Amino acid sequence: MIKRELEAGGKVSQLSALRDYGCMRLSHVIWKLRQNGLNIETDWRNQRGKRYAVYRLVSPEDET
Repeated sequence: MIKRELEAGGKVSQLSALRDYGCMRLSHVIWKLRQNGLNIETDWRNQRGKRYAVYRLVSPEDET
């Protein structure tokens, strides 16, 4: 489900993964997707003194 979200152009954070998919180990899912060849970018954000990652799939057009 997370792979489909990324392939559809969506972004996924730990909070959205937990809320939307019940996923408590998003970093592991992202690691496995990267091991399977997906180019996933990590965007680090800060909000209210907390740092968190937002993941998105890099399209071939973005790589050039």
